[in-house]
Amino acid sequence: GELVDLFQSRKEGVLAICQVMEAELNGSKLFYAGALNADLSAFVSLQDVAQQWPHIASANWLASASFAGKQLSRRNQLCKHSQLSEPKPIQHGLLIDIGSTTSDFVLLENNQASCLGFTDAARMQSEELVYMGVVRTPLMAVAQKVLFQNVQTSTAAEYFATTADVYRLTGDLPAEDDMADTADGKEKTLLASARRIARMIGHDVEDAEMSAWLALANEFKLQQLTRLKKVAQQHLARLSNNNASLDSICVVGAGAGAFLAKEIAQQLQTQYVDIAQLIEINMDNSHENAVSGFSEHLNSSETSRLARVCLPAYAVAYLAFHQI
Repeated sequence: GELVDLFQSRKEGVLAICQVMEAELNGSKLFYAGALNADLSAFVSLQDVAQQWPHIASANWLASASFAGKQLSRRNQLCKHSQLSEPKPIQHGLLIDIGSTTSDFVLLENNQASCLGFTDAARMQSEELVYMGVVRTPLMAVAQKVLFQNVQTSTAAEYFATTADVYRLTGDLPAEDDMADTADGKEKTLLASARRIARMIGHDVEDAEMSAWLALANEFKLQQLTRLKKVAQQHLARLSNNNASLDSICVVGAGAGAFLAKEIAQQLQTQYVDIAQLIEINMDNSHENAVSGFSEHLNSSETSRLARVCLPAYAVAYLAFHQI
């Protein structure tokens, strides 16, 4: 939130947001400070925010990585005791959290976060942070050229449509994860979505059958998937043990766009672990049920689904529980 143009600087944003949280929330407040300690589980109080703001800014992805690494290690322990149906220990992982706006890639070498950068700027340079999601991303940021009815065409550099239009048409985006307004502020029907993506190539929706617009949606999906797959390959290539077998490596998928992470894993012929599975492993431990106590009115599958989409929030709660 501190990166938005409401604030003159990221520091100003961190201080303002923390002050609002301090004023509006009940009870004691802790602010996640990420890499302030080696265990990636540091929290600070309000009086320390001004000094530690660089560790607080945009650090929620680090909580997700810490949680995923810890749960992969726990999964391995369960494998040793044959408590899982598929006892295949995982040595290395790549967390791919694809949200509404961005995608986070965090290498988990020996199930420990192995990061090239910690700030948004550094992570964008290393492509650990890619500004591409499955809801809010303008389609002009996904592709400049697409194939439509076997003819390559340029796309409009206009905010006509978003990735949510694509994934409504392909059926990949559930309604409960369709969390943002459309580009034109109009409805989220299949017809309206097709109308918006038709504009991206200078057409009206009436110019072709709905099957043509579905094919165009799949073309945008292919281009986004190809881009994110290339990034995943770059990070997996960083593993120091290049002889690691595919059985010991996994892709951990999270976020509203976890379906893309799963397809990336399949194309890379790599084991796929949905973060919901790791969340369920965590919830199965009775002494840690307090972590999910805030959602006790939900069943475990609904809790894990919500936590998959909002993994950083769940991960911060998990780390805070252990810290306290």
